[in-house]
Amino acid sequence: MFLNLTRKSTDFLDDWFHASRRKPLLIRGARQVGKTSVVRAFAEAHDLVLCEINLEKHLYLDEVFRSYDIRKINLEIEAITGVSPQKKGHLLFLDEIQATPHALAALRYYYEEYPDLPVIATGSLLEFALSRANFSMPVGRVVYYHLFPLSFREFLQAISPDLLKYLDQITWESEIPESAHRKLLEKQREYLFVGGMPEAVSVYKESGSITEVSEVHRSIIDTYRDDFHKYASQKDLLRLQKVFSQIPSRLTQKTKYSHYDPDARTNEVKHVINLLTKARVCFPVVRSHCNGIPLNAEADGKNFKLLFLDVGLANHVLGLKWNSIQELTETELVNEGGLAEQFIGQHLLNLGEGKQTPELHYWLREGKANNAELDYVIAQSGKIYPVEVKAGKSGSLKSLHQYLLQKDCRFAFRFDLNQPSRQELQASIRVSGTQNQTGQVTYSLISLPLYAVEEISRICEQIER
Repeated sequence: MFLNLTRKSTDFLDDWFHASRRKPLLIRGARQVGKTSVVRAFAEAHDLVLCEINLEKHLYLDEVFRSYDIRKINLEIEAITGVSPQKKGHLLFLDEIQATPHALAALRYYYEEYPDLPVIATGSLLEFALSRANFSMPVGRVVYYHLFPLSFREFLQAISPDLLKYLDQITWESEIPESAHRKLLEKQREYLFVGGMPEAVSVYKESGSITEVSEVHRSIIDTYRDDFHKYASQKDLLRLQKVFSQIPSRLTQKTKYSHYDPDARTNEVKHVINLLTKARVCFPVVRSHCNGIPLNAEADGKNFKLLFLDVGLANHVLGLKWNSIQELTETELVNEGGLAEQFIGQHLLNLGEGKQTPELHYWLREGKANNAELDYVIAQSGKIYPVEVKAGKSGSLKSLHQYLLQKDCRFAFRFDLNQPSRQELQASIRVSGTQNQTGQVTYSLISLPLYAVEEISRICEQIER
């Protein structure tokens, strides 16, 4: 188990466990984001006897699960683990459930025949099992939770918990103490190197060694590459290696398949990116017209950018050393290399607190003379908000002003390295598609430091109130 790491998934698991009509819980996430450790810590905190079985080590059980005879399945699990799954005070934990796909369908019968038995299943390559399923999934009888690497707040909880109170105090109306602001910026820069993979954070907390963190990153990346053969054919392996290694160097850039492998056909590269997305190694940021909620209703799947799973792993693949990140100026940190955009996007993906399927969007207006592009657009509290990651002054936000003019939006967010603030701004801009016609936008620009990205939901609620 990783060293004393507090996860925000704990609150969700508590609510799930005490629900009056509890359903089996399926935790989805990439390799090594801490799924197994979260379940073990939860069982320990609730004094539950854990009946744990790693289904990757018992592949023959797929035939047992195929029977959907829960009594027979429980007897088989007890014979392997030495623990009866169905006794009061026990928790059944089916780890790596994608290895025995019929166990997914069997979750329905656990819900119907053993409603008092808490059942948690986890899967790191689950999307592959779901796409190949030749059985009916237990729709409506399973609760899903999406687990990501540790967020910056969870990183702070482990490394510098005394700073958390300043995150809780952030609003656009008042600055936090300058000394606390500087410390938070320092920790946020550390997070860019360490990232949120639990083992890396544990090692950093225990030893403070950058070298040991790099070794953890190397090991995790090797594990991911070793996994490629599990979900790709032999002919795809070389292309997977190539695309996997190039994603971090093209963070937040519009995806052009030829950039990843100029010698491959478009469909071949597209297929490989789809595999990596299913494995949750990367996440698409999809273009949307952003005229209404849900944003995905107007998504253009042909235009997207890619985020890597974790900013620390991305920097390792890029070969960036700690000294390189330390030496970046403030402008370089925010505007160059996609690091800040990766950091913000990595946290915006989890605005649903794990309860919703992760998705992220951006806005793009393509014109003959010039384009306008917003880094992100999010939906919160029933409203749509544009989000920019910038180091410049408000006058440089030309793309944002084009968006505001088209969408008649009154609030916008900017993430930079400054203290929180709110500015009431006006701008005069040329209307797209005309020569001389201008339009006026009047709006509130809420600027937040990068480290405050997880507070955006709370601040959107304050705006609506």
